[in-house]
Amino acid sequence: MPTDIACLGEVMVELSLNDASPDTAGIGFAGDTFNTAIYLKRKAPSMGVSYVTKLGQDKLSDRIVALMDAEELGTDLVLRSPDRMPGLYAISTDTAGERSFLYWRDRAAVRTLFAPPALDLDDLAWFDLVYLSAISLAVLPEEDRQRLLDWLPHYRADGGRVAFDSNYRPALWADPALARRDIERAWRQTDIGLPSVDDEMALFGDTDEAAVLTRLTGWGVTSGALKRGDRGPCPLDGSAGPDCPPAPQVIDSTAAGDSFNGGYLAARLTGADDSEALAAGHALAAQVVQQRGAIMPRDAQE
Repeated sequence: MPTDIACLGEVMVELSLNDASPDTAGIGFAGDTFNTAIYLKRKAPSMGVSYVTKLGQDKLSDRIVALMDAEELGTDLVLRSPDRMPGLYAISTDTAGERSFLYWRDRAAVRTLFAPPALDLDDLAWFDLVYLSAISLAVLPEEDRQRLLDWLPHYRADGGRVAFDSNYRPALWADPALARRDIERAWRQTDIGLPSVDDEMALFGDTDEAAVLTRLTGWGVTSGALKRGDRGPCPLDGSAGPDCPPAPQVIDSTAAGDSFNGGYLAARLTGADDSEALAAGHALAAQVVQQRGAIMPRDAQE
């Protein structure tokens, strides 16, 4: 059973806009796999959870590393660029808790993850499981993305496992065909799949949930969870999931899927059966959407 997990991706500076106070904004730090890493470590503190990324040498990057330390994430594979900084995004939510974003990430340090000082993929080989998303892939230049995708089969052949969330964001890809090609490659190297039904239908043109499941199982993705929002998750074999009531109130849907992934992986990798892991992921996500921002305060979660 895995005890050491590497989560790979981007951490950004998060500006939370508030229409009631338009001259101020809350500052936080977030990113899809980063959010998952924090929730995973909180729910499974005995596991080693490391974050793999590149930041700058600026004060905001220092604050991100300090947050990782406070959340007890491993930072040995957090590289620091001498001339770039983290990406930034601004988020606002409507009265139903739905999000809208503005991004400034073209010069983000993580886009040079494989440029000096560069990530050595051999440093990931000793982890029991590597978790990444389509955003982890999309922020990399084409050559570097292919390098990472080419490495995954060798990592799995040596006993490593891969967890993947497609998390499709069209604006990050040059075109949908490229996204489909590379996300399919990632799915075909996935041991634990964490897709969202809406993302999969939008990218691959599936007509319904059953078509999503048929396509993924045809690619060998038979273990994991299909996220379906307030309908609750179901196993990737299409069987019925546990009874998962929706959140009583949605204030901010940011990180709903990321927190589900953290809760699901924490339960599953510490011995829970799949139904228990599905319920654990959904319960955590239901908590998170009742708070503002991607990372729920630790005291609120406890």
